Amino acid sequence: MHTGGEPLRIITSGYPTIPGDDILAKRRYAREHLDHLRKFLMFEPRGHYDMYGAVLIAPSLPDADLAVLFIHNEGYSTMCGHAILALGRYAVDYGMVTPVEPITNVNIECPCGLVRAEVEVTKGKTGAVRFKSVPCFMFAGDQVLTLANGKTFKTDIGYGGAFYAILDAEQFGLKVGVSPVRELVDIAQSVCETVNANINLSHPDHKDLAFLYGAILTDGKDAWSEEPTRNICVFADNQVDRSPTGSGVSARLAIQHAKGLIAPDMTRHFHSVIGSGFAGRVTGTTQCGSLPAIIAEISGQAYYSGEATFWHEEDDGIGRGFIVR
Repeated sequence: MHTGGEPLRIITSGYPTIPGDDILAKRRYAREHLDHLRKFLMFEPRGHYDMYGAVLIAPSLPDADLAVLFIHNEGYSTMCGHAILALGRYAVDYGMVTPVEPITNVNIECPCGLVRAEVEVTKGKTGAVRFKSVPCFMFAGDQVLTLANGKTFKTDIGYGGAFYAILDAEQFGLKVGVSPVRELVDIAQSVCETVNANINLSHPDHKDLAFLYGAILTDGKDAWSEEPTRNICVFADNQVDRSPTGSGVSARLAIQHAKGLIAPDMTRHFHSVIGSGFAGRVTGTTQCGSLPAIIAEISGQAYYSGEATFWHEEDDGIGRGFIVR
């Protein structure tokens, strides 16, 4: 499937059973013992540098209809909004939940927690999907840091199921959607290296959630407005999200709310580097440990793109997976 142009390879069978008392334990096990399968499915010749995947596993939470481990070019994410939008529709279409018109609820267990999706169903056909996030918050605001080249910049750190550095690209003389993507990626990489060197992340729920997933460069349009805003998300090992990034939009909403730049139930439209869009709004406030947090609602549309079966011949060393870029 794809959501806003961002691929999602849903792994429905062939993985061995992944042991663990909870989903974070299963994520650790997959990373330590099954990483060759991630490379097999994400890398060439079956995938590419920017491929994204979802491994369906048995849920451990009683309210979950399904559980998922997210995989990409570097490892295992804790949350993925574009994948949730796709998996919500997939779960209804493939009988993992019973369809109910006009809205079918799908509860998806992710490494960051339980995410509740709502799938539009009309005359048996699935359509747009929205989800309510785990608690999202601004971890640190207006942090002034300096790149290795001496350039000073200001960034916010937000959590939307994963941690992001979120900042205006124009600080570097760049424009999202106009400047070459390569230049945006290079800056995002430098930003991440600088944030990792200077800011210690923590999460109230679990230490496994406390890592910087990527950087989101924006057009700076965070002020109180219903005008669409554009961003590019560079995550994992310089992987570029073709969608606006559901967890990233959730983090942006948390920062906007913390700074008084968005009203409850005010809808903002977020566009990606290729122009695809998600809608986002703050549906309520909550706490994450001692931190003030929000519940973000993200809406979008996922589409089917194909179906495949992959195999590996024993003497095919190259076929285990490789990356050129």
